[in-house]
Amino acid sequence: MSTDAFLPSGSRYDRTPYRRVGRSGVLLPPVSLGLWQNFGENRDPLTLRTIVRRAFDLGVHHLDLANNYGPPPGSAEIQLGRILEQDFRHHRDELVISTKAGYRMWDGPFGDGGSRKYLLNSLDQSLTRMGLDHVDIFYHHREDPETPLEETMGALAHAVTSGRALYVGISNYSPETTRQAARILADLGTPLLIHQPSYSMFNRHIENGLLDVVNELGVGLAVFSPLQQGLLTDRYLSGVPQSSRAAGSSSTLSEQQVQDADYQARVRGLSQIAQERGQSLAQLALAWTLRHRQVSTALVGASSVTQLEQNIATLEHLELTDDELTRIEEFAVDGTARR
Repeated sequence: MSTDAFLPSGSRYDRTPYRRVGRSGVLLPPVSLGLWQNFGENRDPLTLRTIVRRAFDLGVHHLDLANNYGPPPGSAEIQLGRILEQDFRHHRDELVISTKAGYRMWDGPFGDGGSRKYLLNSLDQSLTRMGLDHVDIFYHHREDPETPLEETMGALAHAVTSGRALYVGISNYSPETTRQAARILADLGTPLLIHQPSYSMFNRHIENGLLDVVNELGVGLAVFSPLQQGLLTDRYLSGVPQSSRAAGSSSTLSEQQVQDADYQARVRGLSQIAQERGQSLAQLALAWTLRHRQVSTALVGASSVTQLEQNIATLEHLELTDDELTRIEEFAVDGTARR
């Protein structure tokens, strides 16, 4: 791997239209780099390092992880830790690094869920893997009906008061539980900063209450899977490439989904609109996701620098006309290709 020193672009903040997270002082880029499925130990470390460097040069200072990101679980944080040590020791305070805990990470009764023991132990492990003394945002990754919400939110608040995190968030929470979590955290003196739900043209559940709740609470949204695991890209318009996720053993995307007649009709309709706008389908999908002011950022993975650059180029043409939005509604149907 190259050992050349990283000298970031001096113009990295000049063109990005940063968005405020709710009513906080935090600003995030509209498109952030998510390390969910592209930062495991099976990836070339030099490619990953190049992607993170390029993202930073393009004004993307937010990197999103979780304890179980890989594969295998934990490896994404290890990979990022190496990159931080190599390239970002002098730029740590410019970065917003987030991680999460909530899904299974180790054996036994305290290896997942929402207990204080699991959350704080997991956060300590994440910090060790990344070589950090704190993260900027620490999320609870999912609701845990077996653990009192007061215990879970108390653990998040302690992560802040103990110096392990600067802010806290929740992910995959219902609108009502989001409201309850925000109230508990407010009583503890640690405001809820952000919620991370899935959201795309084919997965519109946040429009059924969550957008209104976070707007009322002054909480931001960091939406994941805005490209619906690749279904909202040009990748599957002509079948299933052998190198694609749908051709592999992914548990989140199947060849059946890609060949679904409803999916094919809708994705072709959306692709036509994108072409008329001079965009790719992925860029249209991102622009559509970012149309809500409550959405602080959309989390997008990247397997190459080219893919990263194409996603960030969405920011050059975010505006959608009323006519375009009306046409999109015909094809942007919740549940499309979900099996």
